[in-house]
Amino acid sequence: MRSSRPAVMAYPSSGPLHSHAGRHTSPGRRLAAVMAGAAAVLSTLTGVLDLSAPPSVAATPPLLPSVDPFYTYHGPLASIAPGTVLKSRPVVAASNGQLEVTQVLYRTTGELGHPTVTVATVVRATSGAKPAQILSYQEAYDGLGPKCEPSYKLQSGLGSLGQVTGYLAAGLLSGYLSSGLVLVVPDYEGVHQEWTAGQEAGYETLDGARAAENLLKLAPATTRVGLVGYSGGAIATDYATELASRYAPGLDLAGAAEGGVPVDFAHVLRYVNGSPYWSGVIPMALVGLGRAFQLPLDKYLSAYGRSLTSAIAQDCLGDVAGHYPGLTYQQLFKPRYRDIFAVPVFRRIFNKMIMGRAGTPHTPVFIGQGVSDGTGDGVMVAKDVESLAREYCRRGATVELHLYKGLDHNKAVAPFVVGALSFLAKTLRGEPIPNGCAAIAAGEPRASPH
Repeated sequence: MRSSRPAVMAYPSSGPLHSHAGRHTSPGRRLAAVMAGAAAVLSTLTGVLDLSAPPSVAATPPLLPSVDPFYTYHGPLASIAPGTVLKSRPVVAASNGQLEVTQVLYRTTGELGHPTVTVATVVRATSGAKPAQILSYQEAYDGLGPKCEPSYKLQSGLGSLGQVTGYLAAGLLSGYLSSGLVLVVPDYEGVHQEWTAGQEAGYETLDGARAAENLLKLAPATTRVGLVGYSGGAIATDYATELASRYAPGLDLAGAAEGGVPVDFAHVLRYVNGSPYWSGVIPMALVGLGRAFQLPLDKYLSAYGRSLTSAIAQDCLGDVAGHYPGLTYQQLFKPRYRDIFAVPVFRRIFNKMIMGRAGTPHTPVFIGQGVSDGTGDGVMVAKDVESLAREYCRRGATVELHLYKGLDHNKAVAPFVVGALSFLAKTLRGEPIPNGCAAIAAGEPRASPH
């Protein structure tokens, strides 16, 4: 544990500890290794996707989004349509000249319904092929600081578009780049990194696709859009499907694939509470929700809670997971607020963060979920995912659900990638998707709100 961080205080856990093998390994490294292996099976485009910046660019480190003027807009936003491109810039270039990479600052909507802005990275081939489809990839960047934003990491060398496409989109891009597939990677947590705010992530994902259409002058009615995201990226992907019909009805959503899905935040919180590895996400998620809902957390936090949330307020998940074994949410709160599910303001937020309550997908949905113990994949609760799938089916949605037995949250990435790419390839080609609802096991109705 890093000496600059508050030590975990002894406090009884409210539930059993959940064992996670290799918990001292960086989650980013483990996840990257799994994704890279899955992408290798799908034959990555190493030669095509060499997106190293030219020497003149690489010699100058990029500015953090918090001080980069590209990430700010000072004009009025209320009268500007969501998805409108406010600024654009080229940021990196393929060394072989086959790809054009552009970042856009666009108007979108925050968690409380207010107009705001964020950034997306748009990648397309320079072959002259007319764009025919958009794939929006919601990266699981799970962060509270500007250094976590995909748009920054892609410039800084902390991440690369080669990795993004190699991990998740390579199999699809190999068949579609030449025919005009456009890859969009949105900073769906917004410029203030409001992690876990579901509706905001959905709005910003949908508006990222609309911004790409506006940038490239594509007709929404004839441009098919696919969505894909795992873990934190599943938050944005799922809420985008639920909100699309009323928020962005002009988008032609072809299909969405989501894996490792946090259906009910309160259930996830209870599941990871006191765990040896994933408990570090508790203060991170509270900080993200506090920002999104403009909730002054300090009023409710203990001295230790204030110290810890301050310490991790600019961190990414890889900085936190595994560093606070046994941490409980009770440690973070003053005694009278330790039952946070009984605190009205938290109960309202948690209820709003239950997937399925924002709407019903009107596009086919592929859902993948690991099940490594009797509850879920170590982070996400499997019965919640099954219940969400059944609820979507009950409302008439087309759903394909896959449970990866024996696989935890990281190991379930590989089969999800393979299944998601096959599913999205079909939907973007316009092929009919059989409804898998009949194959989903019957179960109890979804629990009532908390």
